[in-house]
Amino acid sequence: MNYSEIKEKINSNVLKEQSENLAYFTHYLHHNKNGISNYYKKNAEEYFESIVSEPLAKYLRFNLNFDIPFPPVKKPKFNFIDLFAGIGGFRIAMQNLGGNCVFSSEIDKYAKQTYDLNFGEIPFGDITKIDENDIPEHDVLCAGFPCQAFSIAGKRKGFEDETRGTLFFDIKRIIKAKRPKAFFLENVKGLTNHDKGRTLKTILKVLREDLDYYVPEPKIMNAKDFGVPQNRERIFIIGFRKDLNINEFDYPKSVKKKIAFEDIKEEKEVSVKYYLSTQYQDTLRNHKERHKNKGNGFGYEIIKDNQCANAIVVGGMGRERNIVIDCRLTDFKPITKIKGVVNRDGWRRMTPREWARLQGFPDNYIIKVSDAQAYKQFGNSVAIPAIQATASNLIKRIIKEK
Repeated sequence: MNYSEIKEKINSNVLKEQSENLAYFTHYLHHNKNGISNYYKKNAEEYFESIVSEPLAKYLRFNLNFDIPFPPVKKPKFNFIDLFAGIGGFRIAMQNLGGNCVFSSEIDKYAKQTYDLNFGEIPFGDITKIDENDIPEHDVLCAGFPCQAFSIAGKRKGFEDETRGTLFFDIKRIIKAKRPKAFFLENVKGLTNHDKGRTLKTILKVLREDLDYYVPEPKIMNAKDFGVPQNRERIFIIGFRKDLNINEFDYPKSVKKKIAFEDIKEEKEVSVKYYLSTQYQDTLRNHKERHKNKGNGFGYEIIKDNQCANAIVVGGMGRERNIVIDCRLTDFKPITKIKGVVNRDGWRRMTPREWARLQGFPDNYIIKVSDAQAYKQFGNSVAIPAIQATASNLIKRIIKEK
């Protein structure tokens, strides 16, 4: 039976329903043939039977065919959990290495929708409300977590534990309860000097001293060094449980082959909606000129076909820092409300698919949300090739130590 056929039975809609029920249900479908199912079975069966009035077991007598872009690994080498999952960048990297995702969590409903379309699983919601004991045992904890100042979140509230009140606290309590063999944390480069360096210092102290993990010095990795044309620097923090006797770790070296925007550029003419109006062109030029006169380097930037893109980010000048010139447009009639007319210089924004490629997402990755949501989701995601290269070195250590 196809996975999609069972999903159709409940006619689920992650945007409208209480998605925790759907999380239990979809997690159970992924693990109904292994011991992980015990964490999800009761809630999943009750939810299904309340809608269909038939036992779920009737539909699970045979192995499910996961007719989704990224089905679970059939013979996994290790188990991992996907915290602050976003749209599954970490998951693709870990599944490519033979990993089995036993738990996922994400608070944004639109990101959940995208995650479900591609992995056939709806993540659980707010991590702060999830009991760590309800999370299955796992070998690796993965988390691309938000950057928050402990001095503000913790001390102002009078907590003895200065991490309490931040999302790192939830990572800490899960590691403490489940004791995974390793963890892989990702954050913005700015974490190194956030709150005058106190944030990173506190994180490392907690991981090394309070949780007793071997944590090599974090390293800033750039996506452009791993086969995608994006200048995106992020800090990676790796840790190993000390009883594994792992006392060294080598971060991966950059790949020799460098690629440019032309290697991920849309193959065909793109919609006129991505092309800038003449008035907006003028606005960007004026904005850049004002800052130039003040001695600042802010403003739009045009990425040539043979160049590497700037980091794609949400908000601010995220899209305008990655304007490209594409003169293939043949129909200049606007399909959205614009001021002025469509420019004839070929200036356009990158498309969501190009942003996906800049992060290393394969072309079979489904994008069904609005463009605004797609830009947000890919801008907030991780660069898969850099994650996978680093995780590969991590997995080799813990599998070797089994």
